[in-house]
Amino acid sequence: MNDESAGRPKGLGKRAWVTTKLVRRVLRTLAWSKFVRVTVLGRDAVPKTGPVIVASNHISMLDAVFLWGALRRRAVAIAMAELWSWPVVGWLVRRLGQIPVQRRDSASGQVALSQAEQILRHGGVLLIYPEGRLVAADEQEPYKPGVAKLALATGVPIIPVGTTGTDRVLPLRRTRGTGPAFDRRQRVTISFGAPVDPADFDDPDKLLDHLRQRIEDLRAVDRPHPDAIR
Repeated sequence: MNDESAGRPKGLGKRAWVTTKLVRRVLRTLAWSKFVRVTVLGRDAVPKTGPVIVASNHISMLDAVFLWGALRRRAVAIAMAELWSWPVVGWLVRRLGQIPVQRRDSASGQVALSQAEQILRHGGVLLIYPEGRLVAADEQEPYKPGVAKLALATGVPIIPVGTTGTDRVLPLRRTRGTGPAFDRRQRVTISFGAPVDPADFDDPDKLLDHLRQRIEDLRAVDRPHPDAIR
């Protein structure tokens, strides 16, 4: 009996894990070669076992690549449904069992949250971007309530992550002006913070406000890189 027929989400199955290991090997080779300079801080905040939500700011299409590559566990992300129609990328997100969501579609959002909850119920790692879209450095976007609802419904902790530099490596088209479309000379930093326990909050809005502040604090971190991807 395979994982899916047994009720286990595809993203936590054997095929997804094999693919994860292969792709991460490629990403770490690129990191070792300094193709892009990547620094990872506080990775030990992510528990080695058990369900956890990893929530980060979203400033570039590369965010998920670097965050997913920085983890040491298989992980399933909620991602924009357009990726499923892209060449190569579409095959990869299917193979990895990622969760598609149609933006500005409440029914699609509910289905995605239901699938995300199953990942957590099976002890997995869920990656989520609370802003729900790419947000430039000079923009602000309210956090969507899904991450708080999931945490409060399941009791699963949230690991806040501050991502910086990806928007300089691969800038948003609308903000890059005359600059390069891809600049591998820029440094990327992925900063993991201490877990946020949903049991400390009785209201989703309070949890979201706290999470946003934690992520903003982590984005401000700028220290020497003691823990580069390897």
